Amino acid sequence: MTRPEVPAERKSVVYQPSGGPVSGSDLPAELTLRDPGHCCCCGSPERQEDGAPKDFSSRLAAGPTFQHFLKSASAPQEKLSSEVEDPPPYLTMDELLGRQRKVYLETYGCQMNVNDTEIAWSILRKSGYLRTSNLQEADVILLVTCSIREKAEQTIWNRLHQLKALKTRRPRSRVPLRIGILGCMAERLKEEILNREKMVDVLAGPDAYRDLPRLLAIAESGQQAANVLLSLDETYADVMPVQTSPSATSAFVSIMRGCDNMCSYCIVPFTRGRERSRPVASILEEVKKLSEQGLKEVTLLGQNVNSFRDNSEVQFNNAVSTNLSRGFTTNYKAKQGGLRFAHLLDQVSRVDPEMRIRFTSPHPKDFPDEVLQLIHERDNICKQIHLPAQSGSSRVLEAMRRGYSREAYVELVHHIRESIPGVSLSSDFIAGFCGETEEDHVQTVSLLREVQYNMGFLFAYSMRQKTRAYHRLKDDVPEEVKLRRLEELITVFREEATKANQISVGCTQLVLVEGLSKRSATDLCGRNDGNLKVIFPDVEMEDVNNPGFRVRAQPGDYVLVKITSASSQTLRGHVLCRTTLKDSSANC
Repeated sequence: MTRPEVPAERKSVVYQPSGGPVSGSDLPAELTLRDPGHCCCCGSPERQEDGAPKDFSSRLAAGPTFQHFLKSASAPQEKLSSEVEDPPPYLTMDELLGRQRKVYLETYGCQMNVNDTEIAWSILRKSGYLRTSNLQEADVILLVTCSIREKAEQTIWNRLHQLKALKTRRPRSRVPLRIGILGCMAERLKEEILNREKMVDVLAGPDAYRDLPRLLAIAESGQQAANVLLSLDETYADVMPVQTSPSATSAFVSIMRGCDNMCSYCIVPFTRGRERSRPVASILEEVKKLSEQGLKEVTLLGQNVNSFRDNSEVQFNNAVSTNLSRGFTTNYKAKQGGLRFAHLLDQVSRVDPEMRIRFTSPHPKDFPDEVLQLIHERDNICKQIHLPAQSGSSRVLEAMRRGYSREAYVELVHHIRESIPGVSLSSDFIAGFCGETEEDHVQTVSLLREVQYNMGFLFAYSMRQKTRAYHRLKDDVPEEVKLRRLEELITVFREEATKANQISVGCTQLVLVEGLSKRSATDLCGRNDGNLKVIFPDVEMEDVNNPGFRVRAQPGDYVLVKITSASSQTLRGHVLCRTTLKDSSANC
């Protein structure tokens, strides 16, 4: 096979359907097709039935109209698994197929990106692509990206420079290597990526993964292709994610996408769009399938996971207002009706009593009593809550538009600990936000000491374009001050987390085994109910369900471990026996 000739000037196809009908030379500005003498899917002139080349204007006139896109956009999300969509008029069904080309996927950033990778792979596999873990044999390389901080984006730019050499050295005997940027960075920077890195062939925003087969088909002609449209209703409810690790004991299940909070520092509403939730029925179906596959832990995902609201069932769209945590407010008009997070959590926890349930990332405002009570009552809902504070200063929290004061946050912490005895708490903090003074920083340090979190995620502030802070505030804390404050926060967090975790010493805890420890071939690693890593020797133990039998723990087993030491990030102990979640009594 010879490598198809690519015209010297790079071509671009940007799919953002808006404006009037696409016909003749009356192309909307959002849809650019360069190289009018070539078909956008194969790079060679399209011919009529008699063999004569078709005029480009004629082909456009016969192509999709604005009504075509409106019809597609209004189609219901959930489809029968056997349903096959018609290809767009400018591509054949054969051109949309992967033809067993091998795809290499790299994931950067949060758990949502891990889930997005599984969704994208599910769509591509259905179109005939193959998966490879070998970069050298890949025909398509897709990077699922993050934009939350500048450092995250710089990591991708550096990676693209590395991949450029791989693409340049590609033997002409092989099909051309195609490189795509998926997710939040594609959504934030859009055409800047295509202009800055000519080697990038495909851009797909978080709501455009269904379009990947079409985008890759266009890229096969040597043109760049992009779809960065955000959706008001896309949740991929009908797409069953494909687990990227066959030996995994846990899985992520996306229950909602987007965020309406509009915190002043946050880029998420601009890269992930507005909040929309999956129907409860589709979530339960996915969890049941994961249970049937033998997985022992599911983490429900969302940018604001506990603001879940399923409005797909008309009978539940009543006028009942949302219950917020006491002392908390929202930046948007109060929402009403729908099936809320407490209902979903209740239903998910009933699917499999032997399956642990976690959720992330929540907002502190969305912890009404019914959610806390449910976590307390159900053995398989983990007693661990992520409670992002971001700052310990009420003045900074107001500038961040978080919707609460330090006092309201601390009151919520006390209420959670009273409602769920022994609960494990984690949090997020930002050092050096706009206008943060030394006094504000001291208040954040004092909050870390007062709450004594078990886990923490701390970062220096990174201003992002499009955010409210970018337009209205000044990034006036010097970089060296941000880094110094961050180091101080990390030091204090580790001190307090060590104290908090040492309470577990002497306790017997239920641990879900994940596999061998990364640092020792003679130790196993797992996680307790509070999501802390637990290390213990890989030795024979009693199986409580088979008295008299000695077994070795395997990934996916529940074991009881007596904790002997603790640090800020890890617990250590010795294993007692293999058990089940239902029968365990891992209490101090």
